[in-house]
Amino acid sequence: MGMVLGKITVETPKYEVLQSTADYEIRKYPPSVAAQVTYDPSEFKGNRDGGFTVLANYIGALGQPQNTKPEKIAMTAPVITHSSDSEKIAMTAPVVTAKGGDGDGKKLVTMQFLLPSKYSKAEDAPKPTDERVMIKEEGERKYGVVKFAGVASDAVVEEKLEKLKDSLERDGHKVAGEFLLARYNPPWTLPAFRTNEIMVPIE
Repeated sequence: MGMVLGKITVETPKYEVLQSTADYEIRKYPPSVAAQVTYDPSEFKGNRDGGFTVLANYIGALGQPQNTKPEKIAMTAPVITHSSDSEKIAMTAPVVTAKGGDGDGKKLVTMQFLLPSKYSKAEDAPKPTDERVMIKEEGERKYGVVKFAGVASDAVVEEKLEKLKDSLERDGHKVAGEFLLARYNPPWTLPAFRTNEIMVPIE
């Protein structure tokens, strides 16, 4: 019942709050290890979150873990997604989704699960048996972050992102890359109790 009402019971990334304003937080995240998959949603019948099953299979959330150990890996939050145009690009963040520009190229989505903090290097993590899953080390990074409840629809994300970027630039912060969408709850959590964050990398 707790998960339906938005209770987050899994490990979430540690971070240091460098600045807190009415509009956003500036956070510094320590290095971490992530499992990620980059895909064209058409591979999953147009489902932008199609990569979730691929990553959930890797950690063993849906049965036998699809890694060489095989070792079950605890689920963490958030799920991070990030969208980009055309080629596969490296990604940073929590499960985060990012949206690329409006070009005619294919929109690729990169989805990430941050692995539990006991995995401090990529080689500590069990090797995926599905070649679509990449294990990636993320260095220390800084984000401007805004938190919101409800469903993270494209329109809502777009509106929150513009407001966040305007606030960051107004206060002299330099945006340094594509935004990430971090979602902390499973799809069955009631929208009013969901926790979402938009994370914009800054210098």
